[in-house]
Amino acid sequence: MNVGRASRRSLAKLISAFAGARVVAAAGELDLPEQAIYYANHSSHLDFLTIWAALPAELQQRARPVAAKDYWGSGVRKAFAEQIFNAYLVERHGSSSRRQRTSDSGVSPKGQVEGMAEVLAAGGSLIIFPEGTRGDGDTIAQFHGGLYKLARLHPEVPVVPVTLANLGRILPKGAVIPVPHLSTVIFCEPLHLDPNEDRQTFLTRARQVLVEGLAKHQGPQSTDTPKQDDGGSEPRSQARKDNP
Repeated sequence: MNVGRASRRSLAKLISAFAGARVVAAAGELDLPEQAIYYANHSSHLDFLTIWAALPAELQQRARPVAAKDYWGSGVRKAFAEQIFNAYLVERHGSSSRRQRTSDSGVSPKGQVEGMAEVLAAGGSLIIFPEGTRGDGDTIAQFHGGLYKLARLHPEVPVVPVTLANLGRILPKGAVIPVPHLSTVIFCEPLHLDPNEDRQTFLTRARQVLVEGLAKHQGPQSTDTPKQDDGGSEPRSQARKDNP
């Protein structure tokens, strides 16, 4: 399956429209680095698709979403993830076990972090979810250490926080048919690992950017369906483990 640039842009517009995505730059103007480690909060299967679609065309070419192999690694999903989005598929459990590469986009036998570091060394960008599992969309879990390890292995690559607001409400847990909601993709100012910064300090600092962004942008959103007074209750999103 060979998807040209024009087709990719059309697909990106379709995904953005489907997710009702509004792209916001925290600094006021979207000026993203040529290469980056994009990290975001995780509450929906739509997350990596929406971030990818929000990127400018020239940055989409090198961006590789990191996704769970057991969900995206077979059938139509695998073709969709690998051949269209050039996704980097990782095993669901653990980052230290050795594994066999099964495709050009598959997991490196050196392990998750080492394999992702190879992507950065080759000039690619990554889209990762440091919580490691899908959350409820309203809170952000503690980060796993993969983000810190990548920042330490490649300190020259900017780490770009991306806050996703209301993505989990579009495809609630157990739902098959998406529910129309407006969502927001907030690209924040890049971070860099300080030379003497320890793991926990960096992860706390990185997580806090998303916490503050979610608090600012999350909230009830209008839909394309008639409004109903449901007492303020909101659907929860499903949980899934993606990356370290």
